[in-house]
Amino acid sequence: MAQPKEKAQSTTSLALTNPSIPKGVAATELRPWGSFTILEEGQGYKIKRIEVKPGHRLSLQMHHHRSEHWIVVSGTAKVFCGNDEKLLFCNQSTYVPACTQHRLENPGVIPLILIEVQNGEYLGEDDIVRYQDDYARG
Repeated sequence: MAQPKEKAQSTTSLALTNPSIPKGVAATELRPWGSFTILEEGQGYKIKRIEVKPGHRLSLQMHHHRSEHWIVVSGTAKVFCGNDEKLLFCNQSTYVPACTQHRLENPGVIPLILIEVQNGEYLGEDDIVRYQDDYARG
């Protein structure tokens, strides 16, 4: 069931700070472009399920402390990584090195679902430099 952004974030915060909820329990966060769910997190890695609404895209961004692997599960992904642009389909993947500008877009008519595996010394959501954002986030 979809929840308003405010409620989803407060539920997520509760799940991540409550010692009675084991670390690694799925917590979903809503975004203007879709949502992501943290499936598992450990020392130096995090695994997410990302869903991008048709016609939407994430910000053009870069991370200092992590690299990312994206595996398409359903739909079509338009990927910008450095100077490259490519389309990925179900069961195809790509690698995004740390310190590389990148963007993920859903050019299709069905939701894009992918699995993201992050690796790095710091995996916080604040390790992001946005160069361009359709939703005017900083």
